Amino acid sequence: GNEIGDKGVQNIALSLSNCTQLKNLAFSSDKNQIGDEGASGLGSGLANCINLSNLTLHLGGNQIGDQGASGLGSALANCINLSNLTLNLRSNQIGEEGASGLGSALANCINLSNLTLDLGENQIGDEGASGLGSALAKCINLSNLTLRLSGNQIGDEGASGLGAALANFINLSNLTLNLRQNQIGSMGASGLGSGLANCINISNLKLHLEENQIGAMGAQGLGSGLANCINLSNLTLHLGKNQIGDEGASGLGSGLAKCINLQNLTLELSLMNQSQKFKVISKCIKSKRLVIFKKEF
Repeated sequence: GNEIGDKGVQNIALSLSNCTQLKNLAFSSDKNQIGDEGASGLGSGLANCINLSNLTLHLGGNQIGDQGASGLGSALANCINLSNLTLNLRSNQIGEEGASGLGSALANCINLSNLTLDLGENQIGDEGASGLGSALAKCINLSNLTLRLSGNQIGDEGASGLGAALANFINLSNLTLNLRQNQIGSMGASGLGSGLANCINISNLKLHLEENQIGAMGAQGLGSGLANCINLSNLTLHLGKNQIGDEGASGLGSGLAKCINLQNLTLELSLMNQSQKFKVISKCIKSKRLVIFKKEF
């Protein structure tokens, strides 16, 4: 970082506000001591760029809190022509209020079709995860979504809430969801699976649930939910360090084998014994439609 701080980023934003014909912008200012004031100011400047269609913002490792995240989102909502957005707010100080506010604001970006949102290593919790998911579901034209929420103290309630929200993403075809290093248990994993089962148009799914506490029941519930993803063709599933056990491995395998259109499967199941791994593998390979199967142990 260059330690440009709030004042520096506000000056940049002031200049950008005059670029009313700007269509494509990539702006990176990681680790620069930017706080709420700077983030909101940056948003205000971008709000004048009404012709923006492609925007990439990297603001990771700063000191942006709830007010800054909400303010940035509210300003971006004025960019009515925005179709592709990458927003990296990783390792800031954003809580549940900021995550929900950001989601609510982005819901007004009615032409948004591709969204990558990185809120990893913040403190959004259950309420933030649920609120963010519910708000983003209003982006009715969203077809590609990458949501990185690792290390955010999200438990069963948040995972289930996020799953329920995902059911409303009617046009979503590609989803990457990173929930590693949270506190998600069996109910949360099952709730997430149930929600994903309603995403009828999803064809490509990458799901990271490493280092949670989903256990056997969670693995079974997740597998059962994914079995209903009728159009799923490519699946990457990371479930390492989750105490899944024999029963969970068997249930997960049974569920995945019912994904009738699955062509490519990548499984990461670290810290499982050979018996558990075999149970998943043996059931998966019985699916006659499964073309490529990769296991990462």
